Amino acid sequence: MKKISNNIFFIMLICSSLITISSNSWLSAWMGLEINLLSFIPLMNEGKKNLMTSESSLKYFLIQAFASSILLFSIILSMIIFNNNWLMFSNFNELLMLSTLFLKSGVAPFHFWFPNVMEGMNWINALILMTWQKIAPLILISYNSNYLFFLISIIFSVIIGSLGGLNQISLRKLMAFSSINHLGWMLTAMMNNELLWMFYFIMYFFLSISIILMFHNFKIFYFNQIFNFSFMNPIMKFFLFLNLLSLGGLPPFLGFLPKWLVIQNLMFLNHYFLLFIMICFSLITLFYYLRMSYSIFMLNFNKNSWMLMNNFSNKNMTFILTMNFFSIMGLMIISLIYLIL
Repeated sequence: MKKISNNIFFIMLICSSLITISSNSWLSAWMGLEINLLSFIPLMNEGKKNLMTSESSLKYFLIQAFASSILLFSIILSMIIFNNNWLMFSNFNELLMLSTLFLKSGVAPFHFWFPNVMEGMNWINALILMTWQKIAPLILISYNSNYLFFLISIIFSVIIGSLGGLNQISLRKLMAFSSINHLGWMLTAMMNNELLWMFYFIMYFFLSISIILMFHNFKIFYFNQIFNFSFMNPIMKFFLFLNLLSLGGLPPFLGFLPKWLVIQNLMFLNHYFLLFIMICFSLITLFYYLRMSYSIFMLNFNKNSWMLMNNFSNKNMTFILTMNFFSIMGLMIISLIYLIL
């Protein structure tokens, strides 16, 4: 019975995002966001209930409800401005609406809730929060075009997403700051090309699934738990952790492709200062990904005399390795197809 109710909430989560995306008015988009919030809260509380899970769900509810109330206020205000032709308030209302959507998606400098909420979740809910829960707010953000506000948020997201992950020992917080950094790249793509940010998001979705399923399968939540991989073949560990470098955008992995396209787009538009900032701080994200998997890449590390075996099936492992293969070899496969065609 509990599994059926969770499936119902999951279907509601998907449908609510589709309602927001396909809506032709701001009010119906707001309703979709509210249904999305109310369907995700029960999913956050499934499984083992502890103080951190309850705290995360409460924080998420309060932040999202606060953002939704301000969004509803800005929608009503926009109707009043349109009916009374008060154009002097239109820019203020646009900034207010963008701020609430940035707050909902966790874009810096409105990111303060995101790492703490991620810390209290299991990996599957964290994956949903990092990926699916950002689709509806990002689609609504793409309807607005305030260049200066976008630029400020992009710079904040890239800097905070990079520096925030340096001192983290929790992998969930590290992935949260990585998500904030990637949001900066998505907003950059959105500012210049609508299809480009969608492609970037799909690639980020795919890479996040391949990494987080690995962490979920082996119950890895902190840096020191990486020693639980002592029962695995070193070569297999080497390929599994290459996904982190792919997520960081290191060539020749698949994660480099969307960043490559964004870099080309920025160079075409002569945005060299923004490009310099984004590339420099992306190197910092690569640093903490490499720090996490340093011992794996050296292939020279101590093994524990005890082993904590996790429950995983060969079927799950096959799926994870398949995802990892496409994540690592994806750019080469795409380049080969391009040459053939």
